[in-house]
Amino acid sequence: MAMEQITEGVSSIALNGGGSGGGGGGGGEAVKKNRIQVSNTKKPLFFYVNLAKRYMQQYNEVELSALGMAIATVVTIAEILKNNGFAAEKKITTSTVGIKDESRGRPVQKAKIEILLGKSEKFDELMAAAAEQADAGATEEEQS
Repeated sequence: MAMEQITEGVSSIALNGGGSGGGGGGGGEAVKKNRIQVSNTKKPLFFYVNLAKRYMQQYNEVELSALGMAIATVVTIAEILKNNGFAAEKKITTSTVGIKDESRGRPVQKAKIEILLGKSEKFDELMAAAAEQADAGATEEEQS
Protein backbone atom coordinates (compact mmCIF):
# COMPACT_ATOMS: atom_id res chain seq x y z
CA MET A 1 0.00 0.00 0.00
CA ALA A 2 2.80 2.46 0.83
CA MET A 3 4.40 1.77 -2.56
CA GLU A 4 1.15 2.69 -4.33
CA GLN A 5 1.05 6.03 -2.51
CA ILE A 6 4.65 6.77 -3.45
CA THR A 7 4.02 5.89 -7.10
CA GLU A 8 0.88 8.04 -7.12
CA GLY A 9 2.83 10.93 -5.56
CA VAL A 10 5.65 10.67 -8.09
CA SER A 11 3.27 10.61 -11.06
CA SER A 12 1.37 13.64 -9.76
CA ILE A 13 4.67 15.55 -9.38
CA ALA A 14 5.55 14.74 -12.99
CA LEU A 15 2.11 15.89 -14.17
CA ASN A 16 2.05 19.08 -12.11
CA GLY A 17 5.70 20.02 -12.72
CA GLY A 18 5.66 19.47 -16.47
CA GLY A 19 3.00 21.99 -17.45
CA SER A 20 4.18 25.01 -15.44
CA GLY A 21 7.18 25.99 -17.61
CA GLY A 22 5.43 27.17 -20.75
CA GLY A 23 2.28 28.68 -19.23
CA GLY A 24 3.95 31.56 -17.47
CA GLY A 25 1.21 31.56 -14.82
CA GLY A 26 1.55 30.98 -11.12
CA GLY A 27 3.44 34.18 -10.38
CA GLY A 28 6.89 32.58 -10.83
CA GLU A 29 9.30 33.26 -13.63
CA ALA A 30 9.15 30.75 -16.50
CA VAL A 31 12.29 28.62 -16.68
CA LYS A 32 14.48 29.81 -19.54
CA LYS A 33 16.05 27.14 -21.71
CA ASN A 34 19.23 29.15 -22.25
CA ARG A 35 19.89 29.93 -18.55
CA ILE A 36 22.76 28.34 -16.64
CA GLN A 37 22.54 28.58 -12.87
CA VAL A 38 26.13 28.45 -11.69
CA SER A 39 27.29 26.92 -8.42
CA ASN A 40 30.90 27.10 -7.26
CA THR A 41 30.70 23.72 -5.51
CA LYS A 42 28.97 21.37 -7.95
CA LYS A 43 30.95 21.52 -11.21
CA PRO A 44 34.40 22.68 -12.34
CA LEU A 45 34.73 26.11 -13.97
CA PHE A 46 35.35 24.85 -17.52
CA PHE A 47 32.24 22.66 -17.38
CA TYR A 48 30.25 25.92 -17.31
CA VAL A 49 32.45 27.58 -19.97
CA ASN A 50 31.88 24.68 -22.38
CA LEU A 51 28.18 24.46 -21.53
CA ALA A 52 27.80 28.19 -22.23
CA LYS A 53 29.45 27.70 -25.65
CA ARG A 54 26.98 24.90 -26.45
CA TYR A 55 24.03 27.05 -25.35
CA MET A 56 25.25 29.92 -27.55
CA GLN A 57 25.49 27.53 -30.51
CA GLN A 58 21.92 26.41 -29.89
CA TYR A 59 20.18 29.65 -28.80
CA ASN A 60 22.61 32.41 -29.99
CA GLU A 61 22.79 33.71 -26.41
CA VAL A 62 23.18 32.40 -22.88
CA GLU A 63 22.18 33.78 -19.49
CA LEU A 64 24.55 33.02 -16.63
CA SER A 65 22.95 33.32 -13.21
CA ALA A 66 24.38 33.00 -9.68
CA LEU A 67 23.69 33.77 -6.04
CA GLY A 68 26.06 34.86 -3.25
CA MET A 69 29.52 33.34 -3.32
CA ALA A 70 29.02 31.91 -6.84
CA ILE A 71 28.90 35.43 -8.34
CA ALA A 72 32.70 35.51 -8.69
CA THR A 73 32.53 32.22 -10.62
CA VAL A 74 29.92 33.61 -13.05
CA VAL A 75 31.98 36.75 -13.67
CA THR A 76 35.06 34.59 -14.35
CA ILE A 77 33.11 32.41 -16.83
CA ALA A 78 31.81 35.50 -18.66
CA GLU A 79 35.30 37.02 -18.80
CA ILE A 80 36.84 33.79 -20.17
CA LEU A 81 34.22 33.70 -22.94
CA LYS A 82 34.65 37.42 -23.75
CA ASN A 83 38.47 37.45 -23.63
CA ASN A 84 38.71 34.40 -25.91
CA GLY A 85 36.43 36.08 -28.46
CA PHE A 86 33.44 33.74 -28.08
CA ALA A 87 30.92 36.12 -26.49
CA ALA A 88 29.80 39.71 -26.32
CA GLU A 89 28.17 41.13 -23.20
CA LYS A 90 24.53 42.13 -23.76
CA LYS A 91 23.13 42.83 -20.30
CA ILE A 92 24.07 42.55 -16.62
CA THR A 93 21.41 42.58 -13.91
CA THR A 94 22.06 42.63 -10.17
CA SER A 95 19.54 42.24 -7.37
CA THR A 96 19.01 40.80 -3.91
CA VAL A 97 16.82 37.79 -3.23
CA GLY A 98 15.28 36.76 0.07
CA ILE A 99 16.03 33.10 0.79
CA LYS A 100 14.94 31.24 3.91
CA ASP A 101 17.99 30.02 5.84
CA GLU A 102 17.32 26.47 7.09
CA SER A 103 19.64 26.70 10.11
CA ARG A 104 18.42 30.08 11.37
CA GLY A 105 14.81 29.75 10.23
CA ARG A 106 14.58 33.34 9.01
CA PRO A 107 14.93 34.97 5.60
CA VAL A 108 18.42 36.00 4.49
CA GLN A 109 19.21 38.48 1.69
CA LYS A 110 21.49 37.03 -1.01
CA ALA A 111 23.12 38.95 -3.84
CA LYS A 112 22.13 37.76 -7.33
CA ILE A 113 23.67 38.45 -10.73
CA GLU A 114 22.46 37.61 -14.22
CA ILE A 115 24.79 38.10 -17.18
CA LEU A 116 23.37 37.81 -20.69
CA LEU A 117 26.00 36.96 -23.30
CA GLY A 118 25.47 36.80 -27.04
CA LYS A 119 27.55 35.16 -29.74
CA SER A 120 30.46 37.27 -30.92
CA GLU A 121 30.99 37.90 -34.63
CA LYS A 122 33.87 35.38 -34.60
CA PHE A 123 31.98 32.71 -32.58
CA ASP A 124 31.21 30.25 -35.41
CA GLU A 125 34.71 30.65 -36.86
CA LEU A 126 36.34 29.98 -33.45
CA MET A 127 34.10 26.96 -32.78
CA ALA A 128 34.95 25.50 -36.21
CA ALA A 129 38.69 25.96 -35.51
CA ALA A 130 38.32 24.28 -32.11
CA ALA A 131 36.47 21.35 -33.71
CA GLU A 132 39.25 20.97 -36.32
CA GLN A 133 41.89 20.90 -33.59
CA ALA A 134 39.92 18.24 -31.70
CA ASP A 135 39.63 16.14 -34.89
CA ALA A 136 43.36 16.52 -35.60
CA GLY A 137 44.19 15.45 -32.05
CA ALA A 138 41.95 12.38 -32.35
CA THR A 139 43.59 11.25 -35.62
CA GLU A 140 47.08 11.71 -34.14
CA GLU A 141 46.15 9.45 -31.22
CA GLU A 142 44.80 6.80 -33.60
CA GLN A 143 47.99 6.80 -35.66
CA SER A 144 50.37 6.42 -32.73
